[in-house]
Amino acid sequence: MRVLLALGGNAMTSADGGARPEDQIAAASTAAAAVADLVGRGVDVVLTHGNGPQVGNLLVKNELAAAVVPPVPLDWCGAQTQATLGFVLMNALDAALRERGVDRRTATVVTRTLVAWDDPGFTRPTKPIGRYLPAADAALLVEHGETWEDRGDRGWRRVVASPEPLEIVDLAAVEALVAAGFVTVANGGGGIPVVVDADGRLRGVEAVIDKDLGAAVLARDLRADVLVIATDVPNAVVGWGTPDARPLGQVSVAELRGIAAEGHFASGSMGPKVDAACRFVERGGSRAVITSLQHITDALDGAAGTVVLP
Repeated sequence: MRVLLALGGNAMTSADGGARPEDQIAAASTAAAAVADLVGRGVDVVLTHGNGPQVGNLLVKNELAAAVVPPVPLDWCGAQTQATLGFVLMNALDAALRERGVDRRTATVVTRTLVAWDDPGFTRPTKPIGRYLPAADAALLVEHGETWEDRGDRGWRRVVASPEPLEIVDLAAVEALVAAGFVTVANGGGGIPVVVDADGRLRGVEAVIDKDLGAAVLARDLRADVLVIATDVPNAVVGWGTPDARPLGQVSVAELRGIAAEGHFASGSMGPKVDAACRFVERGGSRAVITSLQHITDALDGAAGTVVLP
């Protein structure tokens, strides 16, 4: 069985959202234990991850240093965090696999994801990132070419494009590593967004790809049997926060699309996960699972989580 496991951004921070190096190392160790358990059962695992808190930290450094050095482009932030988190995850995976007596190596691919140069998001950026700033501080960053919006009493906030992921540029490298037996980390943060320019060359762009939608594309192109989206709750929930809340178990993709259309899943949290799970199954995947790290093994056995079927 080949599984694409997508770790949420919360899986790479402490329980209170702390993103200090020691917090991230500890969180990676927790995630690695779940992955190593799967590998020990003979499952081929390809790992992807969110990078929101880590990119957020780099953006703060950009802001604080903008009067001294040019801000690092957002695609560079994605590349830096892919490499850093890959390094942290490989160390944690190596240790967890060794503890279980599993003889497997690990690797990370700094991965680019192709998006369309004419994606509507580039003309109407809407995805907010980073922290709120006073108008004067935001103005300095606007001078560097960034787009910021006045959000009223809270201040100004940067907005960027969130284009649709089309294909994984570095898929062949990921496939080669998986075929060679590596537990591979790839496409972190949805991938580094790139477009094909007028000369036919790839170049990075200032954008953020949704991590879960990027995971669905990678899982499809790798011909994974199962897409597992790991989050901080054991199931997707209908009526979240209401007295009528109920967890979803096995559900068809058509049923789940209908529930989503009724507005049960927030666009900033469970919504993209549900969409990604549906896309993977609609494009030929056998099933997708949404659950917490602690329930991954049971979910693959069909005993836990929200399991999306054709």
